[in-house]
Amino acid sequence: MKRADIETFFFRLEAANPDPRGELHYVNPYTLLVAVVLSAQATDAGVNKATAPLFEAVDTPEKMVELGEAGLKRYIKTIGLFNTKAKNVIALSRMLIDEHGGVVPKDRDALEHLPGVGRKTANVVLNIAFGEPTIALDTHIFRVSNRTGLAPGKTPLQVEEKLVKAVPAHYRLHAHHWLILHGRYICTARKPKCPACPVRDLCAFKEKTPA
Repeated sequence: MKRADIETFFFRLEAANPDPRGELHYVNPYTLLVAVVLSAQATDAGVNKATAPLFEAVDTPEKMVELGEAGLKRYIKTIGLFNTKAKNVIALSRMLIDEHGGVVPKDRDALEHLPGVGRKTANVVLNIAFGEPTIALDTHIFRVSNRTGLAPGKTPLQVEEKLVKAVPAHYRLHAHHWLILHGRYICTARKPKCPACPVRDLCAFKEKTPA
C-alpha cells in the first residue's frame, strides 16, 4: 500500500473512532497485565466476565499471591487453559514483588521475562498502561494487514515490523486498536463486511463481499 493511501487509511479509521480503547476491563497496570495474560486463546468478553469479581477483590500482586493458585482458579475456571494461566499469574505476581517492588515495569524485556508474558502481551501493556506507540500483533491485525495489503508478512513479527515502519507516527499510538477493532467487527475472517468498510477502496483484497 502506498504511503499516501496508508495516511488516508488511518485518517478514516480515526474519523470513525477518534478515541479507540481496548475491550479488556482493568483498574490499574497490574490488573491490565493479568487480564491480557488471561486473554490468550480466549475472548475479551469471557475474560471480563471472570475478572469483574476477581478485580474487586484483587488489584495488586501482593493480594494475588495471598489469594493463591487454587483461589485464583475459582475465579477464572470459565477461561480456557485456566490451570496454566493461574500458575503463570501467581508466578508473575511473585516476580513483580521480588524483582520490581510490586510495580509493573515499563520495559519490554522485563515484561517478557515474566511468566506467561510474550511480545504481544508486553506490547499491549506498554501501549495501554504507559502510552508507548507499540503495535500488539494478534490474529485480527495479522489478517487485516495481509488482506488489505497494508503490511503483508508471513509471521506476526514480520507484520509488526512492517507496521511500525509504515504507520505514520501521529497514528501509531492507537494504530493497533483501530486495526483490532476493524478486524473484529468489519474485516472479519469468514465473511468480511466490505460494504460497511471505510477503507474499501484502498484495500487490495480482490474477493470483496458484495453489498
